Amino acid sequence: MATTNVELHETAGQARVQPVVNNMSIQVATVNGSGSQSSNTVLLRSIFQMGVPVSGKNLFPSNIAGLPTWYTIRANRDGYIARKKEIDFLIAMNPETARDDVMSLAAGAAVLYDEPLHLDSLRTDLVLYSVPFDKLVAPVCPEAKLRKLIKNMIYVGVVARLLDIDMGEVEKAIRKQFAKKAKAANLNLAAAQAGFDYAHRSLTKADPFRIERMDATRGKIIIDGNSASALGCVFAGCTVLSWYPITPSSSLAESMIEYLKRFRIGPDGKATFAVVQAEDELAAIGMVVGAGWAGARAMTTTSGPGISLMSEFAGLSYYAEIPAVVWDIQRVGPSTGLPTRTSQADLLSTAFLSHGDTKHIMLFPASPRECFDMATEAFNLAEKFQTLVFVMSDLDLGMNNWMSDPFAYPEKPIERGKILTKEDLSRLRTFDRYRDVDGDGIPYRTLPGTDHPAAAYFTRGSGHNEQGQYSERPEDYENNMARLRRKFDQARSLAPLPVVETMPNAAIGIIAFGSSHWALKESRDQLRDEYKLASDYLRIRAFPFAPEISDFVRAHERVYVVEQNRDAQMFSLLKLDVDTELVPKLRSVARLDGLPIDARSVTEEIAAMEAK
Repeated sequence: MATTNVELHETAGQARVQPVVNNMSIQVATVNGSGSQSSNTVLLRSIFQMGVPVSGKNLFPSNIAGLPTWYTIRANRDGYIARKKEIDFLIAMNPETARDDVMSLAAGAAVLYDEPLHLDSLRTDLVLYSVPFDKLVAPVCPEAKLRKLIKNMIYVGVVARLLDIDMGEVEKAIRKQFAKKAKAANLNLAAAQAGFDYAHRSLTKADPFRIERMDATRGKIIIDGNSASALGCVFAGCTVLSWYPITPSSSLAESMIEYLKRFRIGPDGKATFAVVQAEDELAAIGMVVGAGWAGARAMTTTSGPGISLMSEFAGLSYYAEIPAVVWDIQRVGPSTGLPTRTSQADLLSTAFLSHGDTKHIMLFPASPRECFDMATEAFNLAEKFQTLVFVMSDLDLGMNNWMSDPFAYPEKPIERGKILTKEDLSRLRTFDRYRDVDGDGIPYRTLPGTDHPAAAYFTRGSGHNEQGQYSERPEDYENNMARLRRKFDQARSLAPLPVVETMPNAAIGIIAFGSSHWALKESRDQLRDEYKLASDYLRIRAFPFAPEISDFVRAHERVYVVEQNRDAQMFSLLKLDVDTELVPKLRSVARLDGLPIDARSVTEEIAAMEAK
């Protein structure tokens, strides 16, 4: 049975609705290209400015305009910011989906709808508010072409009145949204005020949902993961970006270009960076590997289809030992799949990308803050281990709005790894490019242009010996591959370590990673409070896996691996890595419908498997 936030109490023979304060999910149903993004952002930010924890998730089609789109705002006093499975307050503006949207609601939900839709006849167990948007927008916006854009801001004002959102905060949010367009800001503010005044004059509050001021967002910011990633890459010292547009990673490259223009212009007015929009993903990764070989900190950003195309160059980077960074903003596949839906389904393909015995380092950020921080870690690891490093974000984290603490200015110096200078070579007189001098599997390298006769070496994607000379001798190949594996294993303790959270008397363990983390925080509380099932939780932040992960599995009778894909890919990677006797302890909770994972679905599946 669907759940609802509405609580009914009998008083003198009549039903009384218990107020639901700062705990709701608001969904706006419009059409793509109607200008609703600005309105939804204003509504989100207004609630945020009132001190209430929020998150915003955009479900949009992969065409340019005209198809249905939904935007969901989660407001929660306890700080839960994962997608909520149930919708409490629907704003129905799209005739194509209005009926289905209304019929999917739980009893007691509220619906604000455009008057011509006549949704009041569909159900009697909802609170419905009819608003004549076209009549309200006409006097506000004389220009007919602009009305469909301004019309959406009217529902912001109506919702502000119904939910007790301060109109002063709405104005502040509008001014921020249109900071460089005073005329547009004034027009949108007039529309919001028209909606507020109409609701005050014509609508009677009948739903239980309210927003009240809190102090839970002080000092925090609203940002999407792709913007945070881009800023992190600039602070990490990246100077070369080669990319090809692909949803949902394009905004990372676009944001980074803007940051580079702002922060990476020299005193002479010239750019100290290079950005190339390549003809395809294959060319993009080729340029990045070439730039990494030349000594630049270089990166590309892509999604699953691009990862597939990058396979051969990934193998070259691994075998010739060239550093670079790839951001994979994962989406639903295979093939073109669902380009505007989220998933965590590139794990296996990326971990072993290319042919032969190839393994890559992967990082798993769970928040915009980690997107920022892991940018520096990715470039440091790439140069330390002389290899590709993949940062595995996803559409939910990358393109949606998240609350975050401000980012700390990086204090640690950039780590360039084992690079020999002219002075080093003069002291050594010679060096062997692929020799394991220190026993950690990581050889020394020189950069092109180093002014010393011993600096040059052959960079080979074919079989080679320690000197970089061509070789097909079995012992040379075997020694080289064993060294590469040894180097990879070194990353277990140097890549970001897992984070463990415990509960007293925990009966089970749960493992998750990336954006699934936020659903897990809420789900663990649901399991404890509703099913009396305490759990310990480990969040994976990197592959290869740290030893702590095997220790965590060993310490529990059952461990549930939660992820957003069909084939339980993280579960499979763990089975390949942990000791054989630990494998029977692992259980899979793999979900994929293209929507950001929600806590309730995880809770119900784990409870069912635990027979609770």
